[in-house]
Amino acid sequence: MPLNEVLFSMKILHTADWHLGKKLHKHDLYEDFDLFVNWLHDLIKQKKISLLLVSGDVFDLANPSSGARQQYYRTLMKLRDLDCTVIITGGNHDSPDMLNAPRELLKALDVHVLGGLPADLGECLIPIYSKQGELELIVAALPYLRDADLRKNTEASSYEDRLEQMRAGIKTTFDQAAQLSTELYPKVPILAMAHLFTAGIETSASERDIQIGNQAAFSASQFGDHFKYIALGHIHKPQRVNAQVPTYYSGSPLPLSFSERSDDKRVLLLDTAHSWTPESIAVPSFRKLLKISGPLERLREKLDALQLHNGLDTLIEIELKEAQYDAAKIIDLDDLVTGFIKPGYEIVKHRATFTKQQRNASQLYAEDTQLEDLEPKDVFQKRMDQHEYDPETEQEIISAFDELLEIAKQENFA
Repeated sequence: MPLNEVLFSMKILHTADWHLGKKLHKHDLYEDFDLFVNWLHDLIKQKKISLLLVSGDVFDLANPSSGARQQYYRTLMKLRDLDCTVIITGGNHDSPDMLNAPRELLKALDVHVLGGLPADLGECLIPIYSKQGELELIVAALPYLRDADLRKNTEASSYEDRLEQMRAGIKTTFDQAAQLSTELYPKVPILAMAHLFTAGIETSASERDIQIGNQAAFSASQFGDHFKYIALGHIHKPQRVNAQVPTYYSGSPLPLSFSERSDDKRVLLLDTAHSWTPESIAVPSFRKLLKISGPLERLREKLDALQLHNGLDTLIEIELKEAQYDAAKIIDLDDLVTGFIKPGYEIVKHRATFTKQQRNASQLYAEDTQLEDLEPKDVFQKRMDQHEYDPETEQEIISAFDELLEIAKQENFA
């Protein structure tokens, strides 16, 4: 960047998608986020960060639990002693009204919140001043743009028209924010925040579809060159977006699904004295997510081989993979999970997958065979032949079936 473009020196930290209150297979992540906040606090202090950006999805639910709300306010109180301005925008998971409710109160903590798009776009333009009181930066803090924000007083004649109207609405909103900022604050650099889905990025399993199931993907080239940097939220995998100016998803600071277990979680640091291209700073891994798959015996071996460790419990997802369907193996899997006890580990989900599709009863016989002509015991025996049981187990199953069949006959005669 030419020297004459460097107008000021400020350190800005970009993060997003905190998803407070998130449960991973019913397992709370409160401890994980507390550890992240402690680390974030130390990083802001160490790097002398002046501005923290949180680009949407503060909460995981529009009506978050009391625990999630308490954690949110504890986090803001923890950051208040750092002399760091905080700007928070709402995401598609957030309730605009819920985020905006304490907005005026939070301003006293130098925390600026935009839960939803206001009627006056000027409210999204947040001026950032130096310690000497000089205006240095304008942040166009644009929250998640809902359908009503993008298609005002318009009717779409087709699905494609609706998509196009939404894309045009996103572009118009950003163009208007840039134009208004230039008019109100001429020659002051502008940074934009956004929470949306852009074309050509890599997703994970934990993002909720946005703007008509992600079909209205916005081409980041349409952001134009008004902004020095665009801080994006919504996609949980950190990545750069192909645009005319530096445009990045910071990603979520914590893995929010097992599909993210191998992701390198990041926050992005901009030092405007050097560049508007951010430095990527790795977030420590506070908890491991482990996926174990294979045949039953292999699962046992992998679980037995797990080593003791310090820190938060490792969460485990187990998938039994067998070729032939076998009900007994499903029972064995349940017993394996129920009986698993190892300090530092917790199995939070398990399932079974069989590669050979189980045939239904009609497929077990020739085409000219009528099932109503068959005896129940014959059909059951045919089904038993599709499994591999030891003789003792097979006899127990057959005896149990005979008892049930006899009960059923007696009830029919009653």
